[in-house]
Amino acid sequence: MTFGNKEKVFSRRWCISYLMIIIGAFILSAGYVLFIAPYKIIPGGVYGIGIILYHIFGIPVGLTGLALNIPLLIIGIKVLGPRFGVKTVVGFILASAFIDGITLLWGMEPLVENDVLLSSIFGGVLIGLGLGLIFKARATSGGTSIVAMIISKYTRIPLGQSLMIADAIIVLLGLAVFQDWAIPLYSWLTIYITGKVIDGVIEGMSFEKTVFIISEKHKEISEKILFDLDRGGTMLEGKGMYKGEDKKILFVNVTRRELPILQDYIHQVDPKAFLTVIDASEIMGEGFKRLEKTDI
Repeated sequence: MTFGNKEKVFSRRWCISYLMIIIGAFILSAGYVLFIAPYKIIPGGVYGIGIILYHIFGIPVGLTGLALNIPLLIIGIKVLGPRFGVKTVVGFILASAFIDGITLLWGMEPLVENDVLLSSIFGGVLIGLGLGLIFKARATSGGTSIVAMIISKYTRIPLGQSLMIADAIIVLLGLAVFQDWAIPLYSWLTIYITGKVIDGVIEGMSFEKTVFIISEKHKEISEKILFDLDRGGTMLEGKGMYKGEDKKILFVNVTRRELPILQDYIHQVDPKAFLTVIDASEIMGEGFKRLEKTDI
């Protein structure tokens, strides 16, 4: 069973996928080298183990990650599909090469000196952004990313949270080795931020709103939505729980800019109207994101 649709070699989708893997691998590598590894922060994964081994034995972080990824890759190919495995190979080889390459050029000196908190935050942002891009390309950088995607595949746990659970366990190893409670505390902060950024990249930021409107003036509000906002919508049939009266429920998706315009108008025509506004992480269809563009 393969993970995602097949992509024709050198097609637009294929090129975008591998470009995202390259960019994502470089961004997460920069996060490790410039912010995380110098302060012995252990954000889980094979590279977290690599950071431990680097500070004890001087073994390159990327090399350790490359070696540990091999058995996990075999599991990933078996569970998530062979084509997913090909992208995984590209992902973790690039990540390992970038980590050791940047370390060779930059060294193991933090970009921001004497500020572990700031480094743990921005390191988490960069790692999460890089992993999010790689995940959107239907790939992974390897390590516990494979474990997280397997967990997400068979459960309802979001991908970012799955990664947080898998990586948090490895943090305890860092505590046992370095005997410093500050390390796991900063590490868990980095893992949390990484997971949130991953989910934000994959699911999208909430720039659109979904609105449910219950009002006696539903016709006037519908005209406002159709002709002034130039949006479509759906009228649902409902029934009030208290009196059992029939109700008209308007279901509409609007942008963040259009929402206050709609709210002001509803307040004018029917101050007693009932509105429910929900963040929509992603809206696909006419007037918003085209459906065929969502699967790279």
